[in-house]
Amino acid sequence: MNTSYTFNTVNNPHPEIASIEKVIESHIGWAVNNKDIVTLFSTIVENEELFFFQTDSESTIHGIDEFKSLVDGIFMSEEFKAIRTEIHNLRIHLSPSMKTAWFSCIMDDYNEFKGEPAVWKDVRWTGVLEKIDGHWSIFQMHFSKAEDKVR
Repeated sequence: MNTSYTFNTVNNPHPEIASIEKVIESHIGWAVNNKDIVTLFSTIVENEELFFFQTDSESTIHGIDEFKSLVDGIFMSEEFKAIRTEIHNLRIHLSPSMKTAWFSCIMDDYNEFKGEPAVWKDVRWTGVLEKIDGHWSIFQMHFSKAEDKVR
């Protein structure tokens, strides 16, 4: 007997989860994919409700303008080179209303900045998406590193 409240990738699948997974993968993979900025911005809400914590305490993003500054200043720079991204243990949950979803995974993100490795390994990545006008958009994300992995 299935006792899940949500549709999910664990024990209660739904076809809509594939669309959510594509948005998540496109969001983190856009730079590896020739810095496809159109794809990047198609994955997020483009307003001041966009919010995410980075792995450090000083880089929290509040709104689309801060995010665009980050993208323009770092990721679109010639000094930034995306190499590959790997997502592990992706879990997606879809609300019964089928309008809200959330996810968690472990991510490895391999890049170079100014010729030096810029790698996120074993980073915990979570997020919340909303379906608006038939399209899934990320509203909130959180990136963190487990203390035992940092030591």
